Amino acid sequence: MPSNPFGVAALYLDFDSFFASAEQHLRPELRGRPVGVTPMATEHTCLIAASREAKVFGFKVGTPVREARQICPDIAIVAARPDAYVRLHHAILGVIGNVVPIGAVRSIDELVCYLMLNEQARAQALALDIKVALARDIGPTLTCSIGLGPNELIAKIGAEREKPDGLVMIRRQDLPGALYGLQLQDVPGIAKGNMARLARAGIVDMRGLLGLAPKQMRALWGGVEGERMHVALHGGVVERPQTRRGMFGHSRILPRHWCSPGRMSACTRLLLVKAARRMRREGYAAQALSFSMRLRDGTTWQKAERFTAVRDDQFLLTVLHRLMHRAFKDGVMGEAKSVAVVLSDIVAQGDRLNDLFATEAMIRNRDRWEKLAEVTDALSVRFGHSAVMLGVQRQPPGGYAGAKIAFGRIPDLADFAEI
Repeated sequence: MPSNPFGVAALYLDFDSFFASAEQHLRPELRGRPVGVTPMATEHTCLIAASREAKVFGFKVGTPVREARQICPDIAIVAARPDAYVRLHHAILGVIGNVVPIGAVRSIDELVCYLMLNEQARAQALALDIKVALARDIGPTLTCSIGLGPNELIAKIGAEREKPDGLVMIRRQDLPGALYGLQLQDVPGIAKGNMARLARAGIVDMRGLLGLAPKQMRALWGGVEGERMHVALHGGVVERPQTRRGMFGHSRILPRHWCSPGRMSACTRLLLVKAARRMRREGYAAQALSFSMRLRDGTTWQKAERFTAVRDDQFLLTVLHRLMHRAFKDGVMGEAKSVAVVLSDIVAQGDRLNDLFATEAMIRNRDRWEKLAEVTDALSVRFGHSAVMLGVQRQPPGGYAGAKIAFGRIPDLADFAEI
């Protein structure tokens, strides 16, 4: 990132109540009404987003639907439509990119732009230009809050300071005083564990935190991330090594009538196939598969199996069936409230090694199954997920299995072509 004589080098944009605002944008009849978005169409769930009109009643992520209806009978409860939100997300990126280049997308509703020297000189004007362009080219319902700062962390703090539809600039020369009014938990990256360690060290407010030396921060954080936090909070530039893809996985909360072993198995198979397709699309192979269940008593059952790097559905489904058979023998197959599958220890497709004990016939057989997986991937995108499949695949209620929006992951549009 270039030097910043103007005191700002990053622009952080955070959309306000994105899922709920997206529904109001796409459905004009919802505008001006309290809106709550749920993961699926059922009364036995919680809100994952609330519109600004709903937040007036104190509704937030995790509010039960029944409680929301009791407090506000007029609230509109709508099931999430991840495919619509992802398409809207890409349209938004196009509009913002025409104003200033996008540095990194942090989530479905957050992004950061790293400003060049000429952009730093007119940072506030650029932020206003983005707001005008979004209102003109997307619509006035989807508002965003923008923070300007000497680095991404300070800009993000600014974006969260005056929601909704805010614009806050914190220059490097304003630090550290501009942060004194924050609570420790208002700083991104300070979680409960950090709070507990800070409290034990007698650090209870921002003045105390900002008065620490870099080595003290490193000790409290238990590593280099503490020093990075110190640098960022004082307006410096933080360089981080490029992260490497570590896993592909999907999870799903099971509706009450989908907790039987047969239906739970069908849901888990579908999640695995979706994860494997994502893995192949990005050019990886996996060397481990784990299968876990969150049980009704609050405990977790989990088993895993390792193998030579593979990428085809047939092999992975065979491993999954072995793991599910172990769950059946343990008597927990009918006790699951949620299921999860994770493909891990991944390697780039071109870097994997053959099993030393594999015969030529075994390698040819593997190659045939992998070719079949690639063909079924292409057919699924073109004709839908049920065009070609290995065994019966049943979509659980609520749809979007394997295509949910998660923090830090935005599904590819190809994930929705199968639905």
